[in-house]
Amino acid sequence: MGLFSFIKEAGEKLFGGSSAHAASAADAQKESDAKAAQAIESYIGLQNLGVSDLKVQFDGSQGKVTVHGTAPTQAAKEKVTLCCGNVANVQSVDNLMTVSAPEPEAQFHDVVRGDTLSAIAKKFYGDANKYPVIFEANKPMLTHPDKIYPGQKLRIPAL
Repeated sequence: MGLFSFIKEAGEKLFGGSSAHAASAADAQKESDAKAAQAIESYIGLQNLGVSDLKVQFDGSQGKVTVHGTAPTQAAKEKVTLCCGNVANVQSVDNLMTVSAPEPEAQFHDVVRGDTLSAIAKKFYGDANKYPVIFEANKPMLTHPDKIYPGQKLRIPAL
């Protein structure tokens, strides 16, 4: 799956703005990074993706999350990547998880100002009415089809 890039300033505020970068001493930075990793790990757990042996590491100096564990499906692995990356202060995600039942990878789309799920569905599927496919593919991170924001990365599964 490789390394995914995200917009650092966009996303869920799990560990408070720039606090992951505020520490100047090495020990304080490690503690801050560990707290951020735990917050991301907890957030993934709340999504009920069926992931086992989850281990998250965060490097605040680079804005990089590295995640290990086992996902039941490719979709769950991709959702873990999105959970990590759609968090403020995260710039990249290296998802090193294994998948119990491998399947083809989905495409991804970076939301820009003015995007709607219908417009994205039209772009990828040729039919704006297929937006529920994208919405379902990004649940539980998306709670409503109208609640997407610029900088967010979305899974676009094959039909």
